[in-house]
Amino acid sequence: MSFTLPPLTSPLRRIGAHEFDFSKRVAVMAIINRTPDSFYDGGRNFALDAAVAAALQAVEDGADWVDIGGVPFAPGEPLPVEEEAERVVPVIEAVRAASDVVISVDTFHAEVARRSIAAGADVINDTTGLSDPDLVGIVAASDASLVITHSLAKPRTQYPRPRYMDVAGEVAGFLRRKADGAVQAGLPARRIIIDPGPDLNKNTLHTLELLRRLDEIAAIGLPLLAALSNKDFIGETLDLPKEQRLEGSLATVVTAVLQGARIVRVHEVAPTVTAVRMAEAVLGLREPAYLRHNMGEANE
Repeated sequence: MSFTLPPLTSPLRRIGAHEFDFSKRVAVMAIINRTPDSFYDGGRNFALDAAVAAALQAVEDGADWVDIGGVPFAPGEPLPVEEEAERVVPVIEAVRAASDVVISVDTFHAEVARRSIAAGADVINDTTGLSDPDLVGIVAASDASLVITHSLAKPRTQYPRPRYMDVAGEVAGFLRRKADGAVQAGLPARRIIIDPGPDLNKNTLHTLELLRRLDEIAAIGLPLLAALSNKDFIGETLDLPKEQRLEGSLATVVTAVLQGARIVRVHEVAPTVTAVRMAEAVLGLREPAYLRHNMGEANE
């Protein structure tokens, strides 16, 4: 078996202060949730100082960028725009003052996106399938990039018993339509990233099939973000709580990279960076750090 990566229409990307060639390298995105009810950390980084420290530690651990969120995806009461901005903007400002790391903001509100970009964010990561019709225009008017995610429900609402006739085909079609619409609204394709939304309005069987067929989504030609870390489909598959899903998460990350994912969104940065760099070497994208084994007259 050989791994043939789907070609990218615009692999060279300038995101913030950094140049990425996604035909040769995978970016690792660290999750920084400044929420009191975070899915994974339960509010550990809700305090401003804790959120900033977590972001800078992620950079030390090898993250290429940090993704700052102020509202969980899970169903719940809407958070006022003003309050969401008060959560994320100070983190953006503090991290930007300390580092040139790529900063993305997980938001679906155009106004939060506007304030985040003004504060120094390089990417808007919308996990709701562009639910706010004004969001694309805000991003298009800046130099920022946009992550478009497959999601069917209205923000923070339940979507019970999702059904798909062909989950990979339907997700791919949705993302193509949304990306085409964003381009028509003035956002260049070179600033669009796609995310198939594992677990978002999908059950475990849907997400496993989507992961097996991820190359079909990557074939759209835009850099694909895989947000798999510690998700419920891993817990249900392995019968493990969130705090014991690292190995399962790493397995899904490597599976995604081998099928064309070019950005991975994760909680545990250091082990993921190691796994991703090894996957790059298997794909022939990265040379070994050194060569010694069986390279000389004696076996070492």
